[in-house]
Amino acid sequence: MATKKTASKITKAIEKKKTEKKADKEAQKKPQTSSSKKNGMSLYSNLAYKRRVKQDQRARKKAEELAKLPKNPFLRFLARLRPDRLFKWWFSKENQLRLLKIFIALVLLIIIAIGGLFLYFKKDLAEINPEELANRVQDTVNTYLDRNGEVLWEDKGNGDYRLVVDGGDISTYMRQATVAAEDRNFYNHIGIDFGALLRAAYMTVTGKQVQGGSTLTQQLIKQVYFSEEAQDRGLSGLPRKIKEAILAIEVEKMYDKEQIITLYLNESPYGGRRNGVESAAQTYFNKSAKDLDLAESALLAAIPNNPGRFNPYNTTYHKDLLNRQAYILDAMADMGYITVEQAKEAKAIDIIARIKPEADQYANMKAPWFVLEVKAQLEAKYGIKTMREGGFTIKTTLDYRAQKLAEAAVKEGSKLFYKNKSDNAALVSVDVETSQVIAMVGSYDWNKAGYGQVNSTTSLLEPASSIKPILDYTPLFIQRSGVNYGPGTVLRDENIDKLYCSGNVGRCSIRNASGKFYGDTTIRQALAGSLNIPAVKALYINSIENSLDIAHKLGDVSYCANGETAGLSMAIGGGCGVRPVEHANAYASIARGGVYKDLSYILEVKNATDDVIESWSDTEGTRVVDAQVAYMTTSILSDAPARRYTFGSLATAPGFYSNKTWFAAKTGTTDNGAGKAKDSWLLSYSTVLATAIWNGNHDGKAMPTGSHDVAFKISANYMDRVHSEVYGADGKWKSGDKIEEPSGMQHMTVNGKTDIWPSWYNKTKSSGITNVTMTFDSVSKKKATDCTPPEARIEVTVSKMIDPMTKKEIYYAGGYDTENEDDVHSCADLKPSAAISVRNNGNGTWTVTANLTNGRYYLKNYTISVNGTAVKSGDIESSGTVTYDSSEEPTSASVRVSDTAGYSDTANWSK
Repeated sequence: MATKKTASKITKAIEKKKTEKKADKEAQKKPQTSSSKKNGMSLYSNLAYKRRVKQDQRARKKAEELAKLPKNPFLRFLARLRPDRLFKWWFSKENQLRLLKIFIALVLLIIIAIGGLFLYFKKDLAEINPEELANRVQDTVNTYLDRNGEVLWEDKGNGDYRLVVDGGDISTYMRQATVAAEDRNFYNHIGIDFGALLRAAYMTVTGKQVQGGSTLTQQLIKQVYFSEEAQDRGLSGLPRKIKEAILAIEVEKMYDKEQIITLYLNESPYGGRRNGVESAAQTYFNKSAKDLDLAESALLAAIPNNPGRFNPYNTTYHKDLLNRQAYILDAMADMGYITVEQAKEAKAIDIIARIKPEADQYANMKAPWFVLEVKAQLEAKYGIKTMREGGFTIKTTLDYRAQKLAEAAVKEGSKLFYKNKSDNAALVSVDVETSQVIAMVGSYDWNKAGYGQVNSTTSLLEPASSIKPILDYTPLFIQRSGVNYGPGTVLRDENIDKLYCSGNVGRCSIRNASGKFYGDTTIRQALAGSLNIPAVKALYINSIENSLDIAHKLGDVSYCANGETAGLSMAIGGGCGVRPVEHANAYASIARGGVYKDLSYILEVKNATDDVIESWSDTEGTRVVDAQVAYMTTSILSDAPARRYTFGSLATAPGFYSNKTWFAAKTGTTDNGAGKAKDSWLLSYSTVLATAIWNGNHDGKAMPTGSHDVAFKISANYMDRVHSEVYGADGKWKSGDKIEEPSGMQHMTVNGKTDIWPSWYNKTKSSGITNVTMTFDSVSKKKATDCTPPEARIEVTVSKMIDPMTKKEIYYAGGYDTENEDDVHSCADLKPSAAISVRNNGNGTWTVTANLTNGRYYLKNYTISVNGTAVKSGDIESSGTVTYDSSEEPTSASVRVSDTAGYSDTANWSK
């Protein structure tokens, strides 16, 4: 029905158009008043007629198409999406004409935009010429000072900062390697490489790899004119990219390819302070750029891609640097610059061994490990290019007085390397009040070949037991619902291998350094004595996740920072590494009463015009744990007598303890997995200073003996002097200063021992303890049995708890063994015996004679009584006779004898 109506409408429309056409024809037949009017009207009518015809044709075609479609709008829309209709529409003459018009319009707009941009940025081209680039290359100096104005290093150009050479003085291999590494199409493009841009856009958009599409020419423009903007890689960096592209095209018109690559090689960064290939060649290989061979050229060509990472003195990324060198050699072979055999021979060369030691570059530098760390931080923050332009004065946090004492102490400690077969040591000190680094010694000798320049204080090293205060016990002391903990809480030291090793494959066990189990121990004893099993239980109670969160917040931000964990072995420092400087700062947070502050190395930075561009200001820090929590840790670590529990006389060894300077301290010894020590640690802090000392082998080899002799020696030579000669001299410290107990702490007797407890601890509500009575043998200190003699029995009030890890019932009796029974006494034991007699001497005196006989055990003592009064007593070991002469007539007499096992016997006499 709908189709018939539509057809009727179409028929009427066609009839109407015919009528209009007929009228037009008749109008055209009418005579005109003049020939000009006649011609004009005829032309106009003809054009109008053709226009109407076309409109009619389009209308008719449209109407016919509509007639084929459903009347319902939605169904009509779906019908139009049929593939055949879409195909027909897309390739229709009308649509193709429409697309052509749009394309032409876009091309015109792009041409106009590019032309406008060229005109806008053309003024920048006046600065691009070889003379201007030469003028930009000049000697500059960055001056590093300690906190008191002592010059640590004048970072000068001196010819090895940036050296500009002619193109003829650069090795052909160097040119070829650079083209292969950075821009293979260099000799063919016009300044920008459209293919590279499209490829980079595709790789970035698809997420396969983030790529850049800049040509060598664009990179040159960026290095010379946009170095400060180069760090901006977002949308805001788009104008810079446009400028680079436009200027690159113009530069390609002004200079030939050899001039451009020469400028690039003279300007590019080559790691550290080296700008320009000549500077790099002289610094790394002690030769001119024109004398570089294939292997050397490929290595240097690898650096500009990431000069911070690929710096040949950055030993951490040597493998990455060599991989990029190999990639470049393969690319040179692919491009026909060299043969595959030449590439293979170049790869086989030990190129790293050829590099000139960096120490030669910093011969007059003071505190070199610290200065280079500051330099690296500034380059990361402001950009390598900016810092290389020089003219900065950097006042650092380092105190050179403390630095000299630290270096001397480490040097003195190195004299004891022979004792534990080690070859390296390091020290770093952090100011407690501010978290400023005041001393940093990265190795025992900066000039030691191979590893002297490696900064161990910023390297990741397994912390061993030095992590226990940070990861295990400080988090455990935090107030919580349910059972709360304090230094007097008992954690049983026992075999927990089944729980500790759950899920592990192969041999697994956990033991204390002594190999013994110590039974019921308080946390004070466990931490001061560095017992391992209570530490594991502490981590278990608090959970790895919560403990790790606290450790990071206190300052050990690198410890297991990438989501990796080593399970419960983390409790004793296994599986992950800490950076000693961060480790010292975590201890500083404890010294501050649980408040964290960021590490700082820089007090102020001024530019060449003396403008301050950066300055340090103190902050209140971030509270991580309550002051009472931090103080409980401090109280234990400063308790030398508590260390004697396992350390014995070493508890007060010089360096571990001082009678001049109060400080808290914790040792650590890393196990290499084969039962041998690998690292020795000593962490300490006072009211003003937190210090980390590390000792071990530079290559991680085990030390046959795990002694702390070296660390103690370093500490003994450093701690007293740095406090008196630096902090004391500045009026910030005096002998006797120690961290004060915060308000709210309780002193209570729990489990039979008096200790400090936090204000929120309640013996009845939050201790998890109930009291029961048990009978013990006073001799063996173990539970009494039926064979325990009455004289040896003793009733003791015992604390009953549930072990948080093993879930076993624990009975703690303060010195009594609640697990084992009396093994001294047996029901079959032969007991001591006594006999007594009295003789009248006939002269007014009487002699009392006691015959004493031992049983299984030695006799211990006896007592003789006459007429109810003890008249003689003493010690006796074996069987024998004891007499007593009395001037008073005895009416009764007795003797009691006891042996070492508590057995006894009594003999009586009466008149």
